[in-house]
Amino acid sequence: MFESFFVIAGPCVLEDEKLNLYIGERLAQIADEMSLPIIYKASFDKANRSKAGAVRGPGLEEGLRKLEKVRTTTGLPVLTDVHEAEQCAAAGQVCDVLQIPAFLSRQTDLVVAAARTGKALNIKKGQWMAPEEMRGAVMKARSAGAEGRGGAGAIAVTERGTFFGYGDLIVDMRSFARMREATGCPVIFDGTHSVQQPGRADGASGGTPQFIPTLVRAAAAAGIDGLFLETHPEPHKAPSDSSNMLPLHALRELLEQVVAIRNVTEWVGQQHAQEV
Repeated sequence: MFESFFVIAGPCVLEDEKLNLYIGERLAQIADEMSLPIIYKASFDKANRSKAGAVRGPGLEEGLRKLEKVRTTTGLPVLTDVHEAEQCAAAGQVCDVLQIPAFLSRQTDLVVAAARTGKALNIKKGQWMAPEEMRGAVMKARSAGAEGRGGAGAIAVTERGTFFGYGDLIVDMRSFARMREATGCPVIFDGTHSVQQPGRADGASGGTPQFIPTLVRAAAAAGIDGLFLETHPEPHKAPSDSSNMLPLHALRELLEQVVAIRNVTEWVGQQHAQEV
């Protein structure tokens, strides 16, 4: 699942069938044209919304039905968040990858339950955690197999930045190498949540999406193994994370830049290896 460079992309939360499939079909087209593995991402429930009454999504049963529709229609593998251990078995029946949200990255029962499905697992680093602390989360997932109850498939870890004060996230480019060394897992950069600005007075999160390309290009040069991007054809209409999403029409160009940067850094690495 995570053998080569890959992209996780899609809407923040599942919406109506037409929108879900429109994004999925565009992602499948990009994946085919660029020969780039893309995993479709969407949440069935946004369980950690800042405000009571905010849109959360269609729920587990309907959400998994919608994800299955995307999977069968587009041929893309699908990923969704799980928030409770009880959700993992059902989600694992439909999804190719289960994702542990950043706020829940230290929840032992959740990580172990997700790992026991045998599906690939993406664990997002909490915004308060040092890169090396993710080793504990990964070891929890791997330990599920040691108990004789099955264990996680491929495991990846995701960096989304560290809180700087109350309203900003800062991405330390050293974190990718540190987290890879500590966990032995592929490291993903979350290029859209990294520009999120939580903690506003009105209770809703803000964001600075104009910096998504800058951070993504920098992360590509720093040697990430995968990229996470929430995308929407009309971000201002998205029911969740509208302030920090990448417009769908801008995705192809940004991915082309990422591939070009990776080609250069790989060539430089090869040249250096030959010199040594």
